[in-house]
Amino acid sequence: MSHETTDNKEKDFTKNWVNSSRFLFYLQVFCILAFVLGGCYRLYNQRYKGKPTVEVQKSSEYKPEYK
Repeated sequence: MSHETTDNKEKDFTKNWVNSSRFLFYLQVFCILAFVLGGCYRLYNQRYKGKPTVEVQKSSEYKPEYK
């Protein structure tokens, strides 16, 4: 009976510090990686797509033309 309780304590997440810290470390790495990749993907989707064609009044150009 005591052998079962020691096995359960070794497998228990809250009792075994080494396994729980390893799990939390990998969980933290996964979360940070997911946030970084998600941010890069969002920046890529909202990137600058080029110079838009804008209608500029003739009177406000560098060499204005007046009527």
